[in-house]
Order: sequence, then C-alpha cells, then structure tokens
Amino acid sequence: MDKTNMEMELKELSNRKDRARLGGGKEKIERQHSSGFYTARERIDKLVDPESFLELGMLGHSDQDGSEEKSAGDGVIIGLAKINGRPIVVQAADKTVFAGTEGKVYFRKSQAAHNFALKRGFPFLNLMEGGGLRMPDGMGSDGISQVLFPNELLTHHREVPMITAILGDSFGGPTWTAVSSDFVAQRKGTSMAVAGPRMLEVATGESVSNEELGGWEIHAHHTGQVDHFAENEEDVLDSLKQFLDFMPQNGGEEPPFKETKDDPFRSLDELVDLVPTRRQRAYDMKKVIEHIADDHHFFELKATYGTALITVLTRVNGRTVGVIANQPMKFAGAAGDKECEKATDFIVMCDSYNIPLIFLHDTPGFRVSSEAEKMKMPTKIMVWNQALAQSTVPKISIVIRKSIGAAYGNMCGPTMGADFVVAWPTAEINFTGPEVGINVVYGRELAQSEQPETERAELLKSWSFDSSPYKAAGKYMLDDIIDPRETRKFLSRTLDYACGRNGSISERRLANWPTGY
Repeated sequence: MDKTNMEMELKELSNRKDRARLGGGKEKIERQHSSGFYTARERIDKLVDPESFLELGMLGHSDQDGSEEKSAGDGVIIGLAKINGRPIVVQAADKTVFAGTEGKVYFRKSQAAHNFALKRGFPFLNLMEGGGLRMPDGMGSDGISQVLFPNELLTHHREVPMITAILGDSFGGPTWTAVSSDFVAQRKGTSMAVAGPRMLEVATGESVSNEELGGWEIHAHHTGQVDHFAENEEDVLDSLKQFLDFMPQNGGEEPPFKETKDDPFRSLDELVDLVPTRRQRAYDMKKVIEHIADDHHFFELKATYGTALITVLTRVNGRTVGVIANQPMKFAGAAGDKECEKATDFIVMCDSYNIPLIFLHDTPGFRVSSEAEKMKMPTKIMVWNQALAQSTVPKISIVIRKSIGAAYGNMCGPTMGADFVVAWPTAEINFTGPEVGINVVYGRELAQSEQPETERAELLKSWSFDSSPYKAAGKYMLDDIIDPRETRKFLSRTLDYACGRNGSISERRLANWPTGY
C-alpha cells in the first residue's frame, strides 16, 4: 500500500471515529444537555482519571439493516479506565442513540465488558439510563430468543464489585443491572422500573408518572433497591468513587488499607455524655459511629430505608469495616421487615468482599405485630440469622446499651459466630423487659385484681432478673465488659488479632446469595 492509500485509510478511520464520538449526533447531544443531563462520554470523563479511558468497540453499530449510520456504538460505550489509580471496567448507556435502548451489538459489547472485568478481577461500573430492549431487535420468536437475561449477570457470584448509577429514566435492562449490583446510586428526578409508564398503560391500563412508578422516593422508602441518592450527576458519580474506595478489586483480595494519623487508641470521652444510661431516652447512634471511625468519616448505605438500623462502611486504624448498628432515634432501635432485609444484604456484601463486621447493639427487640407477620417477619429474621451464621469474615459485637430477646442473636450476640462479644457496663441484656414478661404471664390476673398496681409492683420485684452484663461475663458468655471510652482502642486491637491469620479474607460462602430478599 503506497503512502497516498495509507493516508486515505487513516482519514477514513479518523472520520469514522469522529462520527462515533458524536453518538446520535449534535442535535441529540444538545437535547441531552438542554434536559439537564450529561452525555455518556461526559459521564465517563467525570468519573475516571484524566486520559485513562481506553475505549473498546467504538466502531460497533446496530446489526439491523439500514440502521448502521445512525447507531454509533449501538447505544453503549465500554472500556477500561482507572479511578484514583485503580483499574476498572466501565460501561455507559448512550441516550442519544435510539434512546439508550439495547440491541444485539449493545448486548455483545456489555457482555464483553463484564467478562473482562471477571477475567482480570476489576470492579465493573455501570452508568445507566435508557428504555431497555430495543423493539426491532427483540421482536419475533427469533429476536426474543437471542436477547433474554444475560447469563453473566445472573451468575456474577460477586466475583468483582458491581457498581451502578441510575442517571436518567431507566427501564428494563438498566434496572436489571442495578438490582444485580452491590451498590446503586440514583439521581433524583429519574425513574427506575421494570417497564416505562407508556408500556404499563398499554399493557395494564394503569396510568402513572415516571416518579410514581420508580422515582427516588419509591426506592428510598419502599423498595430499598437503591443505596444512595443525589441531586445531580456529579454527586452520584462521587458516591460511586466513595463506595469503590472501600471495596477490594475483587472477591479474592482485601479492601485497600488507608493510612491515617488518627490515633487507633484515641479515647472516646464524648461517649460518656452522648449515650444516656436510661434506656428510654433516645440518642443518635450515628454520632457514636462517627467518634469510633478513623477521622470521624463513614459512608452510609440505604440511609432512608429501614431507618431503625444503620449500615455504614468506614475504617478503624486504616482497615475497612462494615458497621451494623441499631438506631434508638427510630422505633427505639427495634427492627422491622425492612431492617431485616437491609441487614442481610449488608452482611452478604461485606462477607463476599472480605470486610470485617462490627455490630453495635441498642435494641428492645423486633417490631412485632399482625402487620409484621404479613410481611414475613419470621422468615426475614431467620434469613438475617442464616446470613450471619454462614459469614466467615471477622466479626466483633458490642452491646452499647440494651439488647433484648431474639434481636440479641441477630446482632451477633454470644454463640452467633463473633470473634469477640463485649458490653459496656451500662448494658441491659435479657429475654424481654420485666414489664412485658409480667403482662404476658399475669395479664389476666392483673386485669381482674382490685389492686393491680400494687400487685404489679410486687411482681416486678420478684421478676427483677439481673439484666446487667456482669452476670453473663461472670459465666464467660461475654468476653469482657469494656470502658465506653476505650471502644475505639478495643476495636483496633481486636481487629488486628481477628485478621491475624488470613487478613480479612472470608470463605465467600455468601457470594452466590441473591441480591434481594
């Protein structure tokens, strides 16, 4: 090939790539901007380290006859990049190409990206929006037979962290990706659902808005399918980076250590006044976690779902840990069905990615009622326990103020697999409170009594079982009673010992558990 022909070929290549970079064209890019959204390429640029993105499949397009020139990338951009120097795989749906719907080449590219992430052990990040399966590609018995649920999504086994952002209205495929992920962040004002309102109205006659169908408040308060919400795209993308910062590259590695100048033995003097000794008084458990954490920093997941339970990622002496804590500010710290799902989900994720678990108890038990039974509370309590029993990461359990009944077990009390179980001296531990026990056993007699209050007082004296932690510690059912001010020191030391043999590497028994309960 002579020089002139080579120049012509290089010009042709350059022109093709220039056209591909424009996606659906300047007009659709402007429409995306005027609607207040970034393009797929802009999102990638904002997420990854400068000049680190290596695109694959740029010249792909729809394989439908006549669509080749108007389907740049077939609606998805994939490639390799780095975030804070760490290699990742990224895919971003391109709304400017057929509204971000999925064709056969889109599927092929997405599958290739996913497979590379698994092959080389890189986190897989998804920047999603779009209308799901593209009608022409999926129509007919031959069409739908080729584009059912991708097997790599169904058999992911938590081999690498899968992290998803919902950045525009997402139906079908983007939703499947999100609910299969370890972490999902959604921009407020967007929707995530199985199908869009138009299809819903045609199929069922139900007329709803995008927001009513799958807006952020639906997922924040009702479904728990999204972990974090933000007002704008920058904050959504930043949350993906924050989550990734706590994650290992893959299930075979420990999360990265992060050097800190925060003294691991720092005395938590503030906790003496922060946590009331009277169990009826509320306080914010997040402040306790803040004092324990390195540099007072933590990252909360599902903050608005199952609010009587807190799940956060943080660090203690440089090591990533997951904290499960009761929140006395909500329902006195008593867990319901949503809290059970939230705890199970968090235990499974932490165990799959070698993140030690810390439990901070302050709960009067579970929220029991006829409505709770309709929500399958017995099953949800036991699924939480099953996850706990099968988890093999280091676990440390601290009774802060009270831990009553079965909830004492779910919060990793004695015999539930913890490496260490301790309590503060003010802790109260029992099957149930004496008042409740008396009402259950003697309720009818007291109702018929002429002096019910006097009899109740006498019964309370005889039912004053020792709920203090010293009785359990005396029989070595607790490892120790610790000074609250030494909580951070205790955790720093015990984490070091619990991770002494294989670091925090787990047996990954929960890696194949489902991503919803």
